Amino acid sequence: MEGVFSRGWLWLLLIPSVLGGLIGALLLSRTGNRNFIQLVPWLVLVATIIIVLRPILVRRDESGNVHPDITVALWPIAIAGIFLVGLYGGYFGSGIGILMIGALSFISRGDIRHVVALNNFLTLCMRGAAILVLVLQGDVNWNYGVPMAMGGLVGGYVGGMVSPRANRAVVRSIVIAIGFAASAYYFWKLYGPAVVQAGAE
Repeated sequence: MEGVFSRGWLWLLLIPSVLGGLIGALLLSRTGNRNFIQLVPWLVLVATIIIVLRPILVRRDESGNVHPDITVALWPIAIAGIFLVGLYGGYFGSGIGILMIGALSFISRGDIRHVVALNNFLTLCMRGAAILVLVLQGDVNWNYGVPMAMGGLVGGYVGGMVSPRANRAVVRSIVIAIGFAASAYYFWKLYGPAVVQAGAE
């Protein structure tokens, strides 16, 4: 992320991400999170498939360039997509990293490690905005929130240190494996009990 804060395109991604997180958190504090549960495994699965197909869908660029490779005409679509991902992240959040990487895959054709780094930054800002809203609304259970925050900080720091030095194929494989594992977990959590019950009858 070195030097990118002076580039206007970063703000075109950051602002809708944070705004989506804020609005999503406000919706969550008023409606609950049951509305997205049915969609989670499908969203994560589709995003993971997009990452798998990224070399085919996106013209490859192995340079160190982190600048998005889209035309001016497509920027409104990119901004809207990032906003929707941010809205989902602030409202529900499950699998948000995979969804954000999937969306960013169409915006940046550079090294997957740059996409992961950009995802980490946008997700951090989006979740920070959402957490601020939920804290002010008094909707945070600190018995769960504190351990999760500590684990997230430690994991994020270690991942941020390792990712730039790791082989790009390894990083991509890890992202894909996590995506499929997460989607399988959510599918099982959503449909598994019914399948087990049907099999027992």
